[in-house]
Parts: sequence; C-alpha cells; structure tokens
Amino acid sequence: MNPEPQTRLERLKAAPIDGQALKKLVEAGLTWLRANQQLVNALNVFPVPDGDTGTNMVLTMQSAYNEIDSLAHRGIGQMAAAVSQGALMGARGNSGVILSQLWRGFARALHGQEVLDGASFVKALAEARDTAYKGVVRPVEGTILTVAKDIAAAAEEAAKETGDPFEILARIVPAADASVQRTPDLLPVLKQAGVVDSGGMGLFFIYEGMLRYMNGEQLDTPTAVVQPLSAMKLENAMEDIEPGQDYEVVVDFIPREALDLQKFYGDLEKIGTSIQIGEGEGMYRMHIHVETGKRYEPIDYVMGLGTITKIAMENLLAQMEQQGKQSAAERIEPAKIEAGQIAVVAVSPGRGISRVFASLGAAAIVEGGQTMNPSTKDILDAFENLPTDKVIILPNNKNIILAAQAAREVTVKNVFIVPSRTVPQGLAAMMHLNPDGDPEAIAAKMTKAADEITTVEITTATRTVEIDGVSVEQGQVIALVNGKLAVSAASVEEACLAALEKAAAADLELITLFYGEDLPAAEANRIADLVRAAYPSQEIELQDGRQPHYQFIISIE
Repeated sequence: MNPEPQTRLERLKAAPIDGQALKKLVEAGLTWLRANQQLVNALNVFPVPDGDTGTNMVLTMQSAYNEIDSLAHRGIGQMAAAVSQGALMGARGNSGVILSQLWRGFARALHGQEVLDGASFVKALAEARDTAYKGVVRPVEGTILTVAKDIAAAAEEAAKETGDPFEILARIVPAADASVQRTPDLLPVLKQAGVVDSGGMGLFFIYEGMLRYMNGEQLDTPTAVVQPLSAMKLENAMEDIEPGQDYEVVVDFIPREALDLQKFYGDLEKIGTSIQIGEGEGMYRMHIHVETGKRYEPIDYVMGLGTITKIAMENLLAQMEQQGKQSAAERIEPAKIEAGQIAVVAVSPGRGISRVFASLGAAAIVEGGQTMNPSTKDILDAFENLPTDKVIILPNNKNIILAAQAAREVTVKNVFIVPSRTVPQGLAAMMHLNPDGDPEAIAAKMTKAADEITTVEITTATRTVEIDGVSVEQGQVIALVNGKLAVSAASVEEACLAALEKAAAADLELITLFYGEDLPAAEANRIADLVRAAYPSQEIELQDGRQPHYQFIISIE
C-alpha cells in the first residue's frame, strides 16, 4: 500500500491541476503580491506620487479572484477564462491592464481543457506572453513584458527535462527574479533611478506566491518597507474604508534597541491593515488601520518597544460620513445628452477640475488620476447606460489610457479614445466638442488640440534621485514639463516660475493654474500674482482644481 502524501507538495502532485487547484494558486499569488504591495509601489522611477503599480496589480488580481471565489468549475479552461474576465474588468493602470492580458492569453491556451499538464502550462505561458505583447502598441523592453517573455522561455527550457507543471513552476520563479534584476540594463531610466521595473517585480511576486503555497511556506508576512517620515503624507491617505478599518492610529516612538523591522511589520499585521512605517533621525512612525475594539492595541504594542513621543487617532468612519455629506452638497452635474449625440467621458483627479469638464459638456466624470487609477469597469460603467452609442474617452493620464482601451474592447458602443496624458490636454480637447458631430472627426480634432498644449505639474519629491540631469532631494518641490522632470526647487513659487521659463511660456498666450486641495487659496493667489508680474503680456487664470498631491497643474497655450 502506498503511504499517504505528507507534504502539501506531495498532496498537490497526487491530484490533477484542475480549476479548483488553479483557484488556490491564484489566491496564493494575490496574497503574496498584497503582502509585498508597498515594496512594489516603492519602485517608482520618477520621484512623484504615481499610479502605484503594486496597488494597481493587487486590485486587478483581487478582481480576478472575486470572479472565481464562489465558482465550482472543475475544468481548468473554464476557471482560467473566469480569471481572465475578472482581471480585465478590474484592470487598473498600465501594469494592471498588461497583467489582465497575460491572463487572457493564459486562458485562451487552456480553452476546453479539464486539467493542466506540463505541456499545456508551457503553451499557456507562451500565449500569455504573446497576447500581452500584442496588446501594447509600442512594447518596451525592461518592463513586465520582458519578465513575461523570460518566464515563458524558462518554462520551455524546463519542459525539455520535465513534464511536471510543479517542477516547471519551480524553475520559472528564479528566472523571473533574474529577469527583474536585469531590467535596468534594458531600460536606461530604471538604471538612472536606481530601481528595477515595478510591474515585472509584481509579476514575480505572483508566481513566487504560487510556489510558496506549493511548498507550504507562509504568504502573509511581507518584506517591511520603511520610508522617510516626510514621504508618508498621512494627511492625504484617506482611502476607501474596508470592513475592520474603523480607526486610524499613528504613533511616533524612539525604540530602546535596534528594531527588527520584519518582526515589527509581522506583529502589526496581526492587529490591523494599511500599515506604513517611516523613519527619520532615530525616530519611527507607525501608521495602521484597526477595528474599534483594537484601537489601543498598536499603542500598547509600541510602548513595549520604546518611548512614545506622539499619538494620533482618527475615527475613519466618521470622516467618511462627513466626506459623504460634503460630496452630496457639492454634487457635480454632468452634461445631459440625447440619443445619437456624442458622450464624452473624462477622467478627473479633483472636484474643481471635474466641474470644469462638466461645464464644457462632459457627459460623465470618472474620478481618477495619480495614485487612483480607475479600473476598466469604472470607465465602462460611466458610459454603458448613457442614451447613445457614440462615446469619446479622455483618460487625462498616461497610466489610464490602456484601461480606456480595454473598456472599448468590451462594449458594443462606438468608442473613440483621445490619448490625453494630462488634464490640460483633456480640457483643450473639450473645446472642440460638438455633440451632434461625427465622433471620429471630433476625436481627431480633440487629439490634435491636446497635442498642442504644454503641461506643467508641480508636486513634492517622494525620494532622492537624479534623472535627465536634474538632481532631486526627497521633500523638495519639483516640476514636470510635459511629463519630463525639469526643475527641483526649494518652494512652490520658485518651481512654478522656473518651469514656466523652461516651458517657454513667454511665447504663448494663456496660462491657467489649477491649484490643489492642499494649497490654501490665499497662497495660490499670491503665486498667481507673481506669475502675472513675470508674464505681463499673457492672460493668467487661476482655478480651484482640488486635485490631490499636486500643488499646481498648469496649462499653457
């Protein structure tokens, strides 16, 4: 009589890899990716608040898992198709959309199959690679695409020696890791910034999570990420409150002895969620969300590690309720359209900017921008129930264009995408809207108008780096001109004036400054007056944009 399998790996190998086994592997990949989400987020090339690759990939994978959580499918082809559908609808940011394309190819290769063997696993990884590459107009090496290609190649090599899909998985994980480490050699901007590709790292964690599950290793203790105190920006960290996130607790403390960061993070994981750790000049700051009954636990825990210097506690549910009341009072009414007219869907990062889009005729506004990329489903839902089949989408952010394209692929409506990469480009495009015109011709005019706009963005550097000859210290004010790092400065006004000069604003006619939610109106007016003094021949407009993270978004035309 054969002995019963003892290890998880032995038990897995004793059973076929069917749809239910794939569900477990997807869950494991998601869990390990979420555990390392902040590490992936930290791999940002530019020192600006970005779309947060780790967050985007986690939300994409969460959507994929939500699609299959209650499914009883035994066939791996059916389950893979459901994973693909969930990932597509939940895809956020460029990394999330490419991840959804990887799952799409994976599922296509397994169509009609009941179980996974080594040969079909290799075929699925190859089809995933091919589908992802085809989904990008101009593929760039040194990204998640390269890692997917190297994974497929490693699987093909492994299949020469084994037909066991678990052995193949064990071979592709180190190959993925090596591929991620090579990304700076393929993409110079990564080498300049001193980071590896974040999307590729996220893909590695997904497969590593599957391997860790297979080997019976833990999946919920992440690599601790410590950031500078000034980069935490907890005052802007209000996010969708999940069940159990009733209170936000922030504790500053000085540890009595060297802090074991991995154990510290792991212990906090047992108490709450949304954990952040910051450090500066020997002091640590711990941020966590907890349920009501546990609101004092993180304080008691930290007290055992050292001397507490400051405690802050906020009732998140009360804050959300207050925000809801404010939102109702400030509700934005998009333009009304009739059957047969063109409906414009605009992505907007701030309520003030949303009001401008609505006043210019946008039929639907999708909240989104830096650090909050909307999903494919968010964009789709914005126009699916509008009384017209003619739709133009303005993404207004480079990291949202692929999600807009994905939404176009899953609707029967006639959708055109104006590839606006900034808010000023989107607003310039709106000036050419004719609701009763031909949508293809209008979209072409909008695209041309967007290309003629110069955009300046003012924000605070999230880390120290040197890119394109511009040296930046974490915490400095920086300016981007048409998406390229151009200025580092000691103040917002200095950054504005230097960026306007680099953008050749004196040669143009109109400068519009949209000030952010964290910049007082009086200060915004003061800086606008300085701009007026520096550019007396130009028309200067000041608008309350209410966008987060960016003190100013400036349009020059």
